[in-house]
Amino acid sequence: MAEDNTTFTLPDLGEGLVEATVLEWQVAVGDRVERNAPLVEVETTKSAVVIPSPTEGRVVTLHAEEDEVVPVGAPLVTFAVTVSDEAPQAGIVGKVPTEEAKPARRVRLKPPTD
Repeated sequence: MAEDNTTFTLPDLGEGLVEATVLEWQVAVGDRVERNAPLVEVETTKSAVVIPSPTEGRVVTLHAEEDEVVPVGAPLVTFAVTVSDEAPQAGIVGKVPTEEAKPARRVRLKPPTD
């Protein structure tokens, strides 16, 4: 198993917002975080929200200080994530058909005969 760094950027918080102010970090450099754990509280012109962690990993870098304005798409935090060959990969849920199935019943429409 190896570690790989991945950077999480400030997501689009909707309603045409283009930036957010970091109010309070819920994590510190070196902390291990779980996916969906509170990561950072930010404030926009509309409200204050807590952004959850998008992944499980160790916090390597916090790219913004508290009270700093961060534009949407700018780096927010870098994680060191464990990469394993045995870890499940994202993909299609369910069964992918290998060939198109033929319909079980076929309806034929014929004009009425007089």
